[in-house]
Amino acid sequence: MKINFKETLLKDLKKYKDGIFAKHHAKYFQTHKGGYGEGDSFWGLKIPQQRITARKYWKDINLKDVEKLLQHKVHEVRLTALMILIEKYKKADDDAKSVIVKIYLKNSECINNWDLVDLSAPYIPGHYWHNNSLKDFWKYAESGNLWKERIAMVSTV
Repeated sequence: MKINFKETLLKDLKKYKDGIFAKHHAKYFQTHKGGYGEGDSFWGLKIPQQRITARKYWKDINLKDVEKLLQHKVHEVRLTALMILIEKYKKADDDAKSVIVKIYLKNSECINNWDLVDLSAPYIPGHYWHNNSLKDFWKYAESGNLWKERIAMVSTV
C-alpha cells in the first residue's frame, strides 16, 4: 500500500490546531484587510510542532508534494513545507539543489510573510545564489515586491 505522505502530514499538522493561537497569529501577522499578511489563514500551530512534523516527513515526501504544501492556503503548512525544503536542500547534490531552488523561486508568491522568508531565504536561494549565478538575486532585489526583495536581502545573511 502506497502512503500519501502529503495527506498524512496534513493530518498530523491538523492534530495541533489551536483556535486561540490561530486568532493570535492572524492578528500578529496582520491578516486584516490592508495588512501585510492580508488573506493569510492560520491553524494556530506552534513552531516546535511544525519542526517535529517536518523532521518526520522530510526524507520520504517527494518534491511534488512539498510544492503542493508550499502552495497551501494555511500559513503554517507553508512554513512546514519550507522546513522540509531546507532539509532536502541541505542533503541534496548540486542537481537536486537546482531543482529545489527552482521550486522555491517558482512559488515565491507563497513565501509571503517575514517568518517564511527569514526561515528559508538564507538556506535555499541564499546558499544557491552565493555558489552560482546572482542573476535571480538581482531580479528579486529590484522587483518592487516586498517579499521578493526581502528574499533577496535575507538571502545574504
